[in-house]
Order: sequence, then structure tokens, then C-alpha cells
Amino acid sequence: MTHVRYMDRIRDYYIAQGYEKPYRWANFEDVPFTPLKKPLSESKITLFSTSDVSVKRPEGEELPPEETTVGDVYSVDWDTPLDRLYSRQESFDRYATNLDDLNSYLPLTRLQEYVESGRIGAITDQFHNVNRGYSQKLMLQTAAPAALEVCQQDEVDVAILTPV
Repeated sequence: MTHVRYMDRIRDYYIAQGYEKPYRWANFEDVPFTPLKKPLSESKITLFSTSDVSVKRPEGEELPPEETTVGDVYSVDWDTPLDRLYSRQESFDRYATNLDDLNSYLPLTRLQEYVESGRIGAITDQFHNVNRGYSQKLMLQTAAPAALEVCQQDEVDVAILTPV
């Protein structure tokens, strides 16, 4: 068995989409990570994803603008039943995987179990999605500050980031 050449596939995907320049991966010498100030068992956790998870709506009902504007951060109630959630994500390798198992890329159930077992202190009332774009500048200027604001409002100690 061979490994999936993920980076090559992404580069090829962007070229196939008509982008003139190959995708340039973000690279930062300094990263804004910091050691935990208290144990996870006393920490409040939030979750951010680029999975475009949304609540199923009646046919014909439009998504709210914050769920469709690149760079926006939108929130979904954590206690929404999993069978009412789905990913609107279209940018994944349909030949190698699928998005049927929500917990494989958005660990809602696992984090709730960790709260119940005392492994983590608490989770926020909502998890969050970042409407990603292909512009690092846009993400740095819009999505990152919006995500930080959500973290500050929710008074979280730890933010978990899950990409799709």
C-alpha cells in the first residue's frame, strides 16, 4: 500500500481549477501557540473547522450569508443532533474518502465524552466553522481575527482546529 500524496493532489487540483500559480502553503517562523495555563480537566474547549458543517434545512431554504461568505466564522449549536448536520464541503478527494462520518473530521461526540469523563473541563455551547478561501491574506485579515473574537467572547482556554 502506498501513501496518498496529499500535497501533490492539492497542487494538481488548483492547477486543474485554472489557477495560474500553484498553491503556496503557509509557512510561519513564529507560531502563536502557547503552553496550557491549566490542566485540560479544568479548561474550556472550543472547536473550529473548515468542514463547512451546517444544519440541514428544508429544500429551497437559503443558507444564512455568514455561512457562504469566505472569511466569515459561523457557529452551530453543539447539541444539534448529528443526523441534522452535514458538510457542504466540495473540495475533498471523493475517490479516496467521503464525509459521511462527521466525527472523523469534526470530533463533536468525542469531546462531549471527554467532558462527561472529566478529561476536559467544558466545551462551548457552539462549535465554529471558518469559511476558508484560497487566500492566506484574506484568512489572516478576516477569519483569524473573527475566530480570535469568538474565543475571547466564549472565554475559552483551548481552541481545537480541524481542517478538511
